[in-house]
Amino acid sequence: MPIFAHDILHQGPRGLGMLRAAPAVGALIVSLVMTRFPFRRRAGLRLFVCVAIYGAATVVFGLSRSLWLSLAALMLAGGADSISVIIRGSLLQLGTPPEMRGRVSAVNSLFIGASNELGEFESGLTAQWWGAVRATIVGGVGALAVAGIWAALFPGLRQADELTAEALRSPGPPEEILRPAASG
Repeated sequence: MPIFAHDILHQGPRGLGMLRAAPAVGALIVSLVMTRFPFRRRAGLRLFVCVAIYGAATVVFGLSRSLWLSLAALMLAGGADSISVIIRGSLLQLGTPPEMRGRVSAVNSLFIGASNELGEFESGLTAQWWGAVRATIVGGVGALAVAGIWAALFPGLRQADELTAEALRSPGPPEEILRPAASG
């Protein structure tokens, strides 16, 4: 973010602060809207759409040379990420049998924490290799690709409808949601 603020958008500390706050502002706005207007259906599809929006917003941010467009892209990315985090957390807790929730939650927390640290390392490394703009664009395209590939590979997850324990367990065991699509 400091590279974008200083070298690309030609902003000082104030611009950097705005850029760093923008994803959180987007997440806060979306969270407040969702408390009033929660979605009830098509959770799996919304998950993949939000990951795709996050990727597209990341690409826009990487290409932007305008502070205001960059802030809007970061707010959109933060809002989309907020929705995907809510859905993933709900799927994890509601789709896991009660006797395993603590263990599954602990393993998930470990992987989420490690992935954030590894992601920061990867971002710094690719920015050093390719430059900050190219690394950001590749990261956004990567998020778009992951959303598309996972939506195709895991149709049960894509088709998850309601975020209730009953709905997530009714088609069969929870592992059916994450079972890859049969090939051929």
